[in-house]
Amino acid sequence: MQTSVIIEKVGHSPTLNTVIMIERTIEKAGEPLTLAELKRKLPRKVMHSTLLAVLDYLQESGKIIITTKGVVWIFAPRKEIEAMKKRGIQL
Repeated sequence: MQTSVIIEKVGHSPTLNTVIMIERTIEKAGEPLTLAELKRKLPRKVMHSTLLAVLDYLQESGKIIITTKGVVWIFAPRKEIEAMKKRGIQL
């Protein structure tokens, strides 16, 4: 399984707070970020191996793509689901 390979490389699993912090930073950027730019924009330091593990996870889950220009946020929640949530429909 791919996830176990990532954990073995990092030596531990990134915390949920770290994953969310990286997600939000990439999403708010609105443009491709190089790894160096991403590291500078993060509110706190993250080990390089942890950052790579989170980026692998985000790419596998379809939230980002990693291009030659950098990391780009591509995830867009379905509008129908968001509309249902606003109307209070339980899914």
